[in-house]
Amino acid sequence: MAIYKEFHSKGLNIIGVSLDQDASKWKEAIAKDKLTWNQVSNLKGWGDPIAAQYKVEAIPATFILDASGKVVARDLRGAELRAKIEELLAK
Repeated sequence: MAIYKEFHSKGLNIIGVSLDQDASKWKEAIAKDKLTWNQVSNLKGWGDPIAAQYKVEAIPATFILDASGKVVARDLRGAELRAKIEELLAK
């Protein structure tokens, strides 16, 4: 993801939460997509407790958290996502 490469050195972190159920397929996808940020999975599919906690009903789902861990935006894409990241990193 280009946005990660651009903003990681400025403080952006990404945590990928997978709803996979098969560990080998999940790990293959990480390698194939060359994902360099942290990845987690409970391998419980839609029964994942993280997905339940954040009320994920469709994927992909994107949550923007501020430095204190508070969700400040959800499911932003493109220019809106970039603008929110820039705004938060400027603080």
